[in-house]
Amino acid sequence: MGKKNKKEKKVKGAEKTAAKMEKKVSKRAKREEEDLEALIAEFQSLDAKKTQVVETECAPPSPRLNASLSAHPEKDELVLFGGEYFNGKKTYVYNDLFFYNIKKNTWVRSEIPNPPPRRCAHQAVVVPQAGGQLWVFGGEFASPDGDQFYHYKDLWVLHLGSRTWEQIKASGAPSGRSGHRMVLCKRQLLVFGGFHESARDYIYYNDVHAFNLDTFTWSRLTPSGSVPSPRSACQMTLAGDGNGIIIYGGYSKVKAKKDVDKGTIHSDMFLLRSEGKENQEKWSWSRLNPSGVKPHPRSGFSVAAAPGNRVVLFGGVCDEEEEETLEGDFYNDLYLYDSGKNRWFPVQLKGAKLEKKRCRRRRKEGTAEGQGDEECKEETQVVQDPVEVVKEIVTEDGTVMTIKEVVPVPLVEDKSEEEEEEEEAVAAAPLVEPCPRSSAMAAVKHGKLYLYGGMFEVGDRQFTLSDFYSLDLHKVDLWEVLVEMDPKTQEWLEESESESGEEEDDSGGDEESEDDEDEEEEEHPPVKAGETLTDFQARTEQYWTGLARANMGPDAKERKVMKVGQAMAKVFYEEQVGVSQS
Repeated sequence: MGKKNKKEKKVKGAEKTAAKMEKKVSKRAKREEEDLEALIAEFQSLDAKKTQVVETECAPPSPRLNASLSAHPEKDELVLFGGEYFNGKKTYVYNDLFFYNIKKNTWVRSEIPNPPPRRCAHQAVVVPQAGGQLWVFGGEFASPDGDQFYHYKDLWVLHLGSRTWEQIKASGAPSGRSGHRMVLCKRQLLVFGGFHESARDYIYYNDVHAFNLDTFTWSRLTPSGSVPSPRSACQMTLAGDGNGIIIYGGYSKVKAKKDVDKGTIHSDMFLLRSEGKENQEKWSWSRLNPSGVKPHPRSGFSVAAAPGNRVVLFGGVCDEEEEETLEGDFYNDLYLYDSGKNRWFPVQLKGAKLEKKRCRRRRKEGTAEGQGDEECKEETQVVQDPVEVVKEIVTEDGTVMTIKEVVPVPLVEDKSEEEEEEEEAVAAAPLVEPCPRSSAMAAVKHGKLYLYGGMFEVGDRQFTLSDFYSLDLHKVDLWEVLVEMDPKTQEWLEESESESGEEEDDSGGDEESEDDEDEEEEEHPPVKAGETLTDFQARTEQYWTGLARANMGPDAKERKVMKVGQAMAKVFYEEQVGVSQS
């Protein structure tokens, strides 16, 4: 009996210790949240001093990601709100508001009394009523050191006509979260997914909530069927018939072995459909198996609704997680999803088809011996090769079957020489495109895709962008650069650098660092006159690969090092070409 009592006492003692630790962690998390609430309140007290609307024409917004970019429902404007910026040492979160005039290519900063608190990773939806409204829900605020997070569950509306913010207080709102998605479906704002992170734990959601724009009430939906697993940062778009929403992809974390967090990138697709009358709606989930060429698995992609029941997807990152390292492959490719046909389409810029057109021209102008045909034989074969389409079919028991289907590419009819000359003149210009990135802001207005900011990584360094592009989705020919990338904004502060900088004497430290930077710039291989980007990258590949390896360390994967080296060469080339032209 004595031994048994001792064992019972040990078990109870361990339970008490665990309970005490849980209580301490809970108190600490509560204190941290209170600290953040105090900091948010301090910022709000500064905002409370604004008593009237002040609108000022300004330079483009500062570098940021996880903001919201929305198309004004009535005017030729885009609306940018919030976002975040991290320079390696400090995190900045914004609640500033900008309007971009599409016709004038100008920015206006609008300071409006009583704005929402600073936030990022929120969701914004425009509603075409009363001069236009911008509805904002949720998001997060991060402490300056980036270690603490506060998740909002508040709902705001910006009345675009009167330039006034209004907080909508209604019971039954979703719990505080960020990374969720929200769309307008009929007269409801539908909210799905997201995550909440604290010092103690994190949780991902797959719940669905609806806010009725007529009654100003929240309700939680309880759909039947195949429910998506919990996730954040997915694609959420309106179904083609307007009676539901479509979910694609997303990201979540789970506890793996030894309490190590394991990230999961989702690539499945679901349809949430409503049936019945408005007051007696029944919602149900079902899996979708789209045809076409799906995007490679990724997170952090940007999406925007396009004309013709289509959705455009840009970029993102695929993280390769190992035991102690995390490397990401960033993308700058484009895909279209047609909700009516339930089909994915990869998008290739027409400017990239220059070689095909030149090849066709050479075939026509070939000599009697057929040299023109011979020169293009290999290229023609590449263009006309069939396309392999991969389909995923999910069986009733959840098994995923991968089916490969070969689809022949139809031959393109020869065009007149005048048509070829016009197209070739356009395609002859240097092909400009946004660099690979994740968490950029995207919106579509008048059939044009607009892309702002985002971030990419080089080794352990994270760079936040402020460049701005547009692409005509009807022509799909060339990206137009509205705001170029400014190398001066690519700041990254490391702890060792900041500490050594504080120890340096003010009289000479800055001058020496500037001289060092100048010397490093002079060591880069110069761009030769008339040299194309492709030729420059091929000629200097060994140099840039070595430079990338030095920055990323010996443990970085070779494929990743080569990609970063190519990106560095591209940035340097474009800077040098721009300087020579100006």
